[in-house]
This record gives sequence, structure tokens and C-alpha cells, in this order.
Amino acid sequence: MIFSNQTKKLINLLAKLPGIGPRQATRLVFHLVNSEKETLTELIKTLDEVKNINTCPKCFFINEDKDEKFCYICRDESRSPSSIAILEKETDLISLERTNKWRGRYLILGDLKRGGFLNDNQNARLNTLKERIYQEHNGKIDEILVAISPTAFGDLAAQTIMKELYALTNKITRIGRGLPIGGDIEFADEDTLSEALRNRN
Repeated sequence: MIFSNQTKKLINLLAKLPGIGPRQATRLVFHLVNSEKETLTELIKTLDEVKNINTCPKCFFINEDKDEKFCYICRDESRSPSSIAILEKETDLISLERTNKWRGRYLILGDLKRGGFLNDNQNARLNTLKERIYQEHNGKIDEILVAISPTAFGDLAAQTIMKELYALTNKITRIGRGLPIGGDIEFADEDTLSEALRNRN
């Protein structure tokens, strides 16, 4: 047996993280074993504190303020509550925020699976948005921006979302083609994303 059960368990847990497979997880375990004890203690403490971070029930971004129900974006009164961008991932939100071009709010759907069809969790989040629009805006908002990466699966999901929400907004737009076909919002630079926001249609 090369690894103990404890080491194998840690490798398996790390391999479940996005973008990390078994080989990378094994390298990380070796790195951790050879790290300073103070570094490991700090890492363990910080990981333990992650349990106290919640998800915002409005937009599904992280909410690190345990005394507030909603995240800092949803609480920001300078942002338009009547303009909502729909994204796949939290990292997409971070990328759009860096542009300083979007002053509305957000809804994070969660990663799209192969095929581009929405799963039960994503449909539930869309239903949460619909309820928000009915309860807070009398059934219609100014704009919905579907900011899904322009991949084959993303295009299919975007069409479904736009059809679903068409009647609930004065304007529904798709992020512009400043992004290359098959590109990913998360990895686009600020200038490219700014152009895509300007060219939404």
C-alpha cells in the first residue's frame, strides 16, 4: 500500500475541487506534508472559518457578513435593483465587477453541464428571480442581461433563459460578442468584457 487511508482520503477530497484531478491532488498533499507547521495551522483555521460563510438568498453570491442576510452587492443602494445580470459562476461575477461597467445586480445560476440544459437547482434559482421581480417590481424590471459564456452549451442555455424571462423585463440582452465564440467570461480581460457589455444586444 503506497498511501495510508488518511492520505488517500485527503487526496480524494482535494480531487473533488474544481480543476483539480487525482494527480494534482496528490501533488498538493505532498506539498502540504512538507509545509511549515505554522502554515498548516493557519490553513486549517481558515478552512474552518469557511463554514461561517453563507450564500446570498437573492443572487447566490457569497455573503461573508454573518450579521446581514444579503451580500454587499444586493445591499448596495447605489446599484440598480431593476437591472439584473444572469451568470454561471461566482468568478464570472468577479470578472464583470472588475470592468466597473455594470451597475445592476446579479443572479448566479451555477455551472452549466454538458448539453446546456438547466438542472433543477438552476431552475429553482430562476424561479427565485421571477418571485423577486413580481414581489419587488410589480412583475417587470428594466433589463435582464444574460451573461453566459458564448459556448455551444452556453448559447442553448441562454436561449432557454431569455425565452423564460422575456415577459418580465422591458429589455433582455445577451452579452456582446466582444468575447470569442467558445470563450469563457472568467478568463476574459477587463477591456474585452467592457466591450462585450457595451455591445450587448
